Amino acid sequence: MREVVLDTETTGLDPSAGHRIVEIAGLELVNQVATGRTFREYINPEREMPEEARRIHGLDDAFLADKPRFAEVVEAFLDFIQDSRLVIHNADFDMTFINAELARLEQPPLDRKRAVDTVALARKRFPGAQVNLDALCRRFEIDNTARTFHGALLDCELLAEVYLELRGGRQPGLELAQSRKLAAVPTAAERPSRDARPHAPTPEEIAAHDALLEGLKDPIWRR
Repeated sequence: MREVVLDTETTGLDPSAGHRIVEIAGLELVNQVATGRTFREYINPEREMPEEARRIHGLDDAFLADKPRFAEVVEAFLDFIQDSRLVIHNADFDMTFINAELARLEQPPLDRKRAVDTVALARKRFPGAQVNLDALCRRFEIDNTARTFHGALLDCELLAEVYLELRGGRQPGLELAQSRKLAAVPTAAERPSRDARPHAPTPEEIAAHDALLEGLKDPIWRR
């Protein structure tokens, strides 16, 4: 089963207000295992970068000035994702932006039904808890220290690990806990050996038993 973990960075929150994609990235999974195949393009948004957006992803006008426009990368992007299922954190946001870019080029939109929204998966599994990517990385003990800015490809790599956890993948610390549990149980070779106790009572034990019976009223052992 082929899936593509997908993420975008943008100039803002609403494509209907003229905001555009400035970075788009994908990471290939086959049977929920990363293959090493990735796609990433920085994109000239053909507009100025608002400061509040620059603070999130660190991409400014000077950096993006010589980057290709979306029309120049769209075919490579569509070729990479093919008809695979898309794994996206907050899928409505990214799908809306991608489809807005496709609409500008008079290309058909991507079907929203092909996207798996990891925000919805996380909310179902952890009701009431924070489900942003940083919070989920902390929960699953995934190292996200390189995430000083939002970056589409880095976020795809982190999301791929989060997605595996949300699907019931590895359980951090399970192997260590299991090995500790096994180590605490002594093996047969480690147990101290003792000579078998003879079943017949000694004369001293018989005498002690008789003395005990003398103090009992009608003991059953003398019937």
